[in-house]
Amino acid sequence: MSINWIKVFIAALFEVIWVIGLKHADGFWTWAGTTVAIIISFMGLIMAGKKLPIGTVYAVFVGLGTAGTVISEILFFGEPFKMSKILLIILLLVGVIGLKLVTKENVKKGTDS
Repeated sequence: MSINWIKVFIAALFEVIWVIGLKHADGFWTWAGTTVAIIISFMGLIMAGKKLPIGTVYAVFVGLGTAGTVISEILFFGEPFKMSKILLIILLLVGVIGLKLVTKENVKKGTDS
């Protein structure tokens, strides 16, 4: 796995943080943290998108972010556990992993590599 895919995974992790922050932030520091998470998330997405196929990068980013957000809400915020949610998340992750596996990693050479 290249550094660019690691950037996508880190960006997705910060996506989970900022999405949860949008729901639960209630003061200056929580909103500041949410804002920082948004910036880190999108910077990682933009940097990876310059080197990898953007369609696949975005699908992986959103898929991992969605799965991470749903799982976090269940684990940390009392969202009801439903087996149907878990099965659908698994299906989503299978699709995301499949997209990553079938996408050739034609890293673009550029001045900012």
